[in-house]
Amino acid sequence: MRNRFFLLLGTLFLLLNGNSVTAQNSLPSRWDELTASDWPRAIEQSARTCILPIGILEKHGPHVPIGSDLIKVREWAARATKKEYAVVFPDYFYGQINEARHQPGTFALPERVVWDMIEASCDEIARNGFNKIVIINGHGGNPDFLRYFIQTRLEKRRNYAVFFFQPSSDSTFSARMAQLHQSDPKNDAHAGERETSELLYLRPDLVKMDSAANESGANQKRLSIPDMYTAIWWYANYPNHYAGEGAKATRQLGELVTEHTITSLARALKAVKADTQTLKLQEEYFDRVKK
Repeated sequence: MRNRFFLLLGTLFLLLNGNSVTAQNSLPSRWDELTASDWPRAIEQSARTCILPIGILEKHGPHVPIGSDLIKVREWAARATKKEYAVVFPDYFYGQINEARHQPGTFALPERVVWDMIEASCDEIARNGFNKIVIINGHGGNPDFLRYFIQTRLEKRRNYAVFFFQPSSDSTFSARMAQLHQSDPKNDAHAGERETSELLYLRPDLVKMDSAANESGANQKRLSIPDMYTAIWWYANYPNHYAGEGAKATRQLGELVTEHTITSLARALKAVKADTQTLKLQEEYFDRVKK
């Protein structure tokens, strides 16, 4: 009788624990898929951490979709949060893309609007209960803008911190990359072999490989002023808004790059969720700033 009691008790524990895990796993990570009643649990489970996935709408050569950058960050966030839960803000494509305004499909907002949008978005994310905002970016023209934006969060006291995910490479990843990569790495940038490979892995149905060689992605080298940076540099080198050889892309390379990014993001999310120093140091800094 006693053994039967403990057997029943153990079974009940497993059932309850299993239901708890199932309930936890069923909590959506996307902000727009959560219900209002989900919100307190999402805040708790995410440790008040929200991902802001930023892409852009721009031409990607003649063969990969205009929303490639959005597709990448969307998938990174969706897959990483299955490993390490965080809430994911809906697709965001209001970044810096002036260099592609001459190409179809480019969505380029005025500079002041772009700045105000990201500032207001972060403030509103924080108002909803998050004090750690992790920006993941899929567009090569955004990093300088994003770094400066984050630095200006010290301009006045705020009750949240912004982090910028920047995955690094280890020797194993680099060696495997060297094995799979077929084109010149120095010129493999926008819609080239690496990025096309990522889309072949994530959304092969949207990639038109038979069009990849219809335009040149070679560096035209039409401007050379030593030790100087100027806005027109990208257009001077890549007027087709295409840099590299997309025709050499493979799904295997795309899988390598994508899974490395997702693993790195999940690891970074775990660290950010556990972090107790950033906000403390930020408060200490503001306390020391002279009014």
